[in-house]
Amino acid sequence: MDARRALVLSGGGARGAYEAGVLDYLLKELPRRIGGPVRFDLITGASVGAIHACFLAGTAHEGPARADRLAEIWSSMQLGEIFHLSTGEALRIPRRLFGLVRGHGPLRPGRLPPRLHGLLDTAPLERIVLDRIPWRSIRRNVRQGRLTAVSVAATQIATGRVVVFTEHATPERMPWTRDPSILGRAVRLGPHHALASAAIPMLFPAVRVENTYYADGGIRLNTPLAPALRLGATHVLVIALSHGTRIGEDAEQAAGRIESYGNPVFLFGKVLNALLLDHVDADLAHMRVINDILSGGTEAFGESFLEKVNAVVTRHRGQTFRVVEDLVIRPSEDLGRVAAEVLVQQREEGRMSAVLRLLLGAVGVGEQPTEADLLSYLLFDREYTERLIELGRADARAQESALAAFFAD
Repeated sequence: MDARRALVLSGGGARGAYEAGVLDYLLKELPRRIGGPVRFDLITGASVGAIHACFLAGTAHEGPARADRLAEIWSSMQLGEIFHLSTGEALRIPRRLFGLVRGHGPLRPGRLPPRLHGLLDTAPLERIVLDRIPWRSIRRNVRQGRLTAVSVAATQIATGRVVVFTEHATPERMPWTRDPSILGRAVRLGPHHALASAAIPMLFPAVRVENTYYADGGIRLNTPLAPALRLGATHVLVIALSHGTRIGEDAEQAAGRIESYGNPVFLFGKVLNALLLDHVDADLAHMRVINDILSGGTEAFGESFLEKVNAVVTRHRGQTFRVVEDLVIRPSEDLGRVAAEVLVQQREEGRMSAVLRLLLGAVGVGEQPTEADLLSYLLFDREYTERLIELGRADARAQESALAAFFAD
């Protein structure tokens, strides 16, 4: 079977700047090491990863300069321009949280608003997505073979199912799972699909696609590994947005957090981490178990083992099993702690913007936070995003040899 490489992008609001840093290295520096441009056959994304997936698909016909454009988008962000947060708006956040501020009236078929609820106004972010991604180029690049497919995952609020919206070169042959909790849908990708995937629960408004509403794809499928495998990936490169705490650190960190447990904002940040960031290791572990079974079976019973297994599996699953190689790039630092460091530094130097002070007051962040998980999703500010871009570049560069092997034919 020919190699089919997939880029798998996860999500987490402003943490997405880390992905931009990794992509900057992949598109600009790595080609000099491997002697040619980096090419992905499949790109799948959830949450902010869905936005990046669409950007990469829409610019697949361009050169390395597209990485500069993506990094520039992130490094030029200013919180005051992203969130128009007046004192009145900040005071309304707790009331919205408990449903004391009326949003839309009763919903009626044929009169559904394009957005639904949400504690924060995301209109400026949406304009960036609308204006900076060449949406019409996605279909052309797929049809012209620059990539085979691009998909974004969103969570359907009414049913809790994951819907994977896919632009595929041959949609009539698009394989999918029989798992009733995941639905594959061939579409012409547009901004509403990406924005639906990136709608962080409670914080950002749910987005209407056709006649129903969707929220962040990361609620159920943050690391869209399953779509990549279903679309035929033989190699998957995963960019994760969680630090992946080592076992020895857990007890030490837990002891230092006890005082924060009574803060609902602290707990909400940890819940978001569990919902949006922690699926990647479980997905990879499951895939590696399958790899071990297939490799062990082949070693024990010969090359015909996989062929015989697939003869049975195809009838029930609709697709064969195969050994899949993976490579994961993840932050070498905790991005929640990086956010806290940025906040503390700005506060100590008296440079904190009025918008950020209002936001901190609204969500209840203390004077000297050691972790700011919730703010790490919302800190669309260049001081934070530039640190994440540099961290992403450095972490990718540290895996240069592994990346060169991943792209070796």
